[in-house]
Amino acid sequence: MYRPPGMDAPTPLDEVAALSPADRERRVIALTDQANTIVASALAEHLGTHRLMAVCSLFSGGADSTALTHMFRDRVTHAIHCNTTIGIEETRQFVRATCADWGIPLMEEFPPQSFRELVIERGFPGPAMHWKMYQRLKERGLRQARRKLVNDGRHERVLFLAGRRRQESQRRNMIPLHERIYSVIWASPLANWTSLDLNTYRQMHPDVPTNPVSQLLHMSGECLCGSFAKPNELDEIRTWYPHVAAEIDALAAEVTAAGHPPPLNQWGHGQGRRRQRSGALCSSCEASFDNQQAA
Repeated sequence: MYRPPGMDAPTPLDEVAALSPADRERRVIALTDQANTIVASALAEHLGTHRLMAVCSLFSGGADSTALTHMFRDRVTHAIHCNTTIGIEETRQFVRATCADWGIPLMEEFPPQSFRELVIERGFPGPAMHWKMYQRLKERGLRQARRKLVNDGRHERVLFLAGRRRQESQRRNMIPLHERIYSVIWASPLANWTSLDLNTYRQMHPDVPTNPVSQLLHMSGECLCGSFAKPNELDEIRTWYPHVAAEIDALAAEVTAAGHPPPLNQWGHGQGRRRQRSGALCSSCEASFDNQQAA
């Protein structure tokens, strides 16, 4: 008989795959209860007497963040989408349309310095530059959103719901269920979910929309900085979204004209040793890179 999961660690994927369809559904019901418990625990531990100013879903447009936003759509007050200036516009359109359909106010945040400006200055990033790209293109957008929602960091808090999962990679298996960083309470309600659990959730909730970009490219397409690009990724993008590949080609010409030599003038060159520090919202890119390294 299937037993609901504990709070400590995710169930191995092969064990989930061995469950019957009925037990998979029971597991997802239990995981959904756990997701709500994680959020309640985050608030109980980190909010205290502070005022909760907003509950925000961090909505990239990928499969995980879409399911998460659907799960908490009646509780979130805002969705936050970081427009990295080097993503696929169809993903942004999906995020905008989904938020409009669900009546969720969307905060689409732009970085102070665009990806084009960054790479003309520094060249295209590889794994070693990923942390810098994350800081510039996503973290600063999150800070902007926080500043719009929190006026007094001593007495106010905002809750960020992130779709991070521990089974995405070895590096991610210690994602905390919740933590507080200054005035932001971070919660990861899907921490113990597997990809099969998310598929089951969608089967149980057929109203969860699917981003066509995710279906075609198996990633959200929200950020194409190329730090962790897999081999032939640009060719795959060119097949389905030639206008995006053309944008990257034009940018590569500008980077070359700015005087950057190979490999810095090549998008997705993959050169350089990655840093241990990781971006909180780049789990899918890093998981793909880790899987490549392990293969």
